[in-house]
Amino acid sequence: MRIRSVQAHLLSYVFPQPVELSFFGGTRQILKRDAMLIRVETENGLVGYGPGPGSGDASEQINGIIASWLVGRLLGDIDALRVQFQQSLRPSPLTAKLYGTVEVALYDLVGKAHGVPVSELLGGRIRDRIKCYGSSGMYQSPEGYAAEAALCQQLGFSAYKMRPAAGPEADVAAVKAMRAATGPEFGLMVDAHAWWRMGDRSYAPETIHRVAEQMNESELTWLEEPLPPADHAAYRTLRDAGLVPVASGEHESSYDGFLDLIEGGCVDFVQMDVVCQGGYALGRRIFDAVEQEGLRFAFHAWGSDLELVAAAQLGVCWPEQVVEWLEYPLYSQPNRKFMYPFPLATEMLREPLVIEAGELVVPRSPGLGVEIDESVIAKFPWVPGPWSYFTLISPPGRFAVTGDHAVTGLDR
Repeated sequence: MRIRSVQAHLLSYVFPQPVELSFFGGTRQILKRDAMLIRVETENGLVGYGPGPGSGDASEQINGIIASWLVGRLLGDIDALRVQFQQSLRPSPLTAKLYGTVEVALYDLVGKAHGVPVSELLGGRIRDRIKCYGSSGMYQSPEGYAAEAALCQQLGFSAYKMRPAAGPEADVAAVKAMRAATGPEFGLMVDAHAWWRMGDRSYAPETIHRVAEQMNESELTWLEEPLPPADHAAYRTLRDAGLVPVASGEHESSYDGFLDLIEGGCVDFVQMDVVCQGGYALGRRIFDAVEQEGLRFAFHAWGSDLELVAAAQLGVCWPEQVVEWLEYPLYSQPNRKFMYPFPLATEMLREPLVIEAGELVVPRSPGLGVEIDESVIAKFPWVPGPWSYFTLISPPGRFAVTGDHAVTGLDR
């Protein structure tokens, strides 16, 4: 098969009214949610799809550097093609990661061409399901988090993740309220990325240790990113204290960074995003290291259902003792309220994913096993600009978030 075209389509769902949230460090405004649909077509008309980061910079590189190199090439051995790309272009680390993202669509193509699911091209699945946790709650009252956790439990999920940022005492109260609402067997995860994004009001390390210990009285599954992600020494200190299971990884920018996190005793749960951090090739290397250190892995996934199934096709090639969790974002729908609506996330697929007893049933159809509805390209046109803004109390200022993690300038 020879590649005829590579296209990265940027998409946006703009909220009818901006979502306005208050937290301990200031306010957050969310204007929209973005996504990317990567489409690769061969000369015989076969089409493969994959998810990508909702970023203008990423789109430019995929439609420019990566597409220019791939178009006209034979699609056979995907690993060999990646090596040729790296050797011929010597790409920047960012471009190399984006190529890994495009590879998901290449795997979808090859799977369709050979009539096998992507999992069979990644070593072969050893199970058909992967456990999901419902991921939602953002900057609410303890009662609001408790209600969401209970609804998540009613939907059949075995765990729920929230994002606290109301101050140390209120954050602990929120965890206690969730535990009271869900009972002792339900998993609770706390994503504390706001704790180090609040300027002068960011929690000090000693505060984080105290809050972690108090939260774990409610038996957390993990405490995620309570400290700046690059400060591995601080994570090592927190984990060594034995106060709470610790998770991190979604901000790591290189394989060496992941290795230091894994082998350095910094975390109990390693996280990685297939879309943003290097695709299947990096994921497979990370899983080896996770298994060797006796840790657990959890996919970070914060976008469309296409992202979920792309990650799951890799995850089921490993035992649950290694790859345990898949993040499942819970968005508001007419009959249920979570953090906000994001219809693009589900409408990208013609048929909904199958969730049974809180587990994603991974399709066995060729490729990724899903059909894409390309009408979303016209229905959700791209709106340039950041999707979220943080306005801080001290020091007074504002910063924007673009894509999934990129932070742009602080205005004062």
